Amino acid sequence: MINNNIPQHIAVIMDGNGRWAKKRFLPRIAGHKEGAESVRVVLKTCAELGVKYLTVYAFSTENWARPKGEVSFLMGLFSRMIERELEELNKSGVKLQFLGRLNKFPADLRKKMNAAMELTAENKKITLSVLVNYGGRAEIVDAFKEMTNDELPNERINEETVNKYLYTRDLPDPDLLIRTANEMRVSNFLLWQIAYAEIYITQTLWPDFRKKQLIEAVEAYQKRERRFGKVKG
Repeated sequence: MINNNIPQHIAVIMDGNGRWAKKRFLPRIAGHKEGAESVRVVLKTCAELGVKYLTVYAFSTENWARPKGEVSFLMGLFSRMIERELEELNKSGVKLQFLGRLNKFPADLRKKMNAAMELTAENKKITLSVLVNYGGRAEIVDAFKEMTNDELPNERINEETVNKYLYTRDLPDPDLLIRTANEMRVSNFLLWQIAYAEIYITQTLWPDFRKKQLIEAVEAYQKRERRFGKVKG
């Protein structure tokens, strides 16, 4: 691995929890539990490598259509993970933020999310952004609504302006987008922000994606030449 070419921002579409569980004749919730452990390991590894931002797709605007029992379990899992991990995250210098349409979540969960964000707001080691009730198109729609409410004149609306109205306004664009479970789509994830991200697809199911697999993804990234639409001089 080249130590001076570490991606600043890694974004992950965590896919395969259900398939992981099915292969083991376990309920889908078992895959989500193990997938939560992968988040913990990947976050720790990113911090060790010097990655400054990790963004994970935890719950989409479309995921509400899943079975009620699974949705209820995921709400509880988010709550338990905050309770279990928050002290260690704060101690380790992790800034935790939840991005998306948070107003749809139960009040007690929103309270825990807001408290966690407030507690860790000044941490500098690494920023973990958890995208919940998130959709890339919804984010852009919300940005346009805010710009309309602010009555911005046309001449002030450009790419920089749009960036300032996105949920991710405090983050740089991802350098590396990882998708697990061999799926070849972006699934309404960071549609604006991944315009020039390097994309890495792996057959590994998310619950099996740990330190070794992350390092392999970073090494693949380091072998690529990023030209941002230009030609090599």
